Amino acid sequence: MALAALLAGALVLLAGCGSLPTDVQRPVSRALADPAGTPLAQLTAQRRPAGVAALQSGLALVDTAGEAYASRLALTQSATRTLDLQYYAIHADTSTRELLRAVRQAAARGVRVRILLDDFHATGDDAQVLRMAFVPGIEMRMFNPVPGGRGSGLLRTLSGLRDFRRTQHRMHNKLFIADNAWGITGGRNLGEAYFGQGEDSNFIDMDILAAGPVVRQMSASFDQYWNSPLAYPVESLISRDELLALREAARAANGNGNGGAQATAAAGQAPPPPAQAPRPPPDLPPAMDLRALPLTWAPAVVLSDRPAKLTAETDAEGAREDLVIEGVLQLLERARRDVLVVSPYFVPGEQMLGVFRRLRARGVRVRVLTNSLASNDAPLAHVGYARYRQRLLALGVALYEMHPLQRGMARTVIGSSGGGSRASLHAKLLVVDGRLVAVGSMNLDLRSQLQNSEVTLLIRSRPLAGEATTIVERTLAEDAWRVEATPQGGLHWRAPPGADFGDADGEPDASLGLQLLIQLLGPLAPDEML
Repeated sequence: MALAALLAGALVLLAGCGSLPTDVQRPVSRALADPAGTPLAQLTAQRRPAGVAALQSGLALVDTAGEAYASRLALTQSATRTLDLQYYAIHADTSTRELLRAVRQAAARGVRVRILLDDFHATGDDAQVLRMAFVPGIEMRMFNPVPGGRGSGLLRTLSGLRDFRRTQHRMHNKLFIADNAWGITGGRNLGEAYFGQGEDSNFIDMDILAAGPVVRQMSASFDQYWNSPLAYPVESLISRDELLALREAARAANGNGNGGAQATAAAGQAPPPPAQAPRPPPDLPPAMDLRALPLTWAPAVVLSDRPAKLTAETDAEGAREDLVIEGVLQLLERARRDVLVVSPYFVPGEQMLGVFRRLRARGVRVRVLTNSLASNDAPLAHVGYARYRQRLLALGVALYEMHPLQRGMARTVIGSSGGGSRASLHAKLLVVDGRLVAVGSMNLDLRSQLQNSEVTLLIRSRPLAGEATTIVERTLAEDAWRVEATPQGGLHWRAPPGADFGDADGEPDASLGLQLLIQLLGPLAPDEML
């Protein structure tokens, strides 16, 4: 009876879910046309060594959580004309609050701020990020909105079932651009788990910071999405009063509302303590000194999917919308000696499997680092990967899976993931033949290829490729199991020599309950949804 009542209630809620607004006003705006007069552009010119071609950009890998925060804060504080942020998720937590405070200060001093956010996660506490849209000088749009209320992620997921195909297509792009002169892209969203401030777990990630001509390509990608019909101004979706009502309802539900305190006081009782004491301000690093940041100057190009990838439509020229994964696969096909892949969610599918087969037939070494089941923050994504594991090993692909716990001084090799004891790989990185490196938002999985839009920066630079390779190879040697096929048709996870964790003959460090859940749900989930 309880289940029937729950289903009936869900159907009633679905029936009441709203639809998206029509006749929405979307004033067209674009990136700063000529950043030459800005301090950031002048800094780029000052930093450019003599003899470096004008078309080359200054680049730096951002591989630690502290650098990730400090670099974004530096761009925010240095911007004088424009600030453009494009993200899949922005979490309403203490770390992001501090960064967004700097964004508001930038708007107050006259910087035009545009924030473009995918709408999938803007629910519950995270919905309060939408209040940025009502700050003077800041425009905020939501990409591919999900109709329905924002108080519950579960209810919004249910409302999305009404238009399941559309709501499964998400904007996964990540860009942070100041004055169309300096920019950051990579795997990180905005939130404390990406800045090393998570209490329980943190993401191990990598970004690339760029200065110079390639930033204009990043801005061109941002403008395509900002001016897309799929981008809705926040004001067309929710009002400031509705956001405040959501906040007060959440406080009341947590026992922090004034109404509950007044009621208990009227009854002659002391008000209860807050259900959860507020966290102190995070211990975050100061802004990075961009004048002292080592830069590698090299040719770079942006690969960016078109917004039309998320609809059944094509653009006016009929061009391909899936540019990122197709471009990455073409890059892999040209490898002659060595391919190094870092992808937290790795579901290759038949097309990618064919690429790896051809690479191995030519004698190209292929190494892949991904999450273990225990380190994966999305365990169902592990299902799709596990389906291909034996076939990849049979081809001679070297598979490595990340250990979930941080060692010693909270230092994981691909950057420091900060205070939490659990680490989950989130970096998306590709190195080919020691001379080409790609860093961006894309995973090598079918969701990135078929469902999400992505962006990545492709760089031709032996120094940067070597730096990235050194970082990853240290991880392979210290913090990852190598997966091996056994003569009996099973799998063996071999720990690195001297590691403080051991070998395993089953999904290492994963609980029995998690393994059973994967076995039960795995056969029901298609690869492209993982």
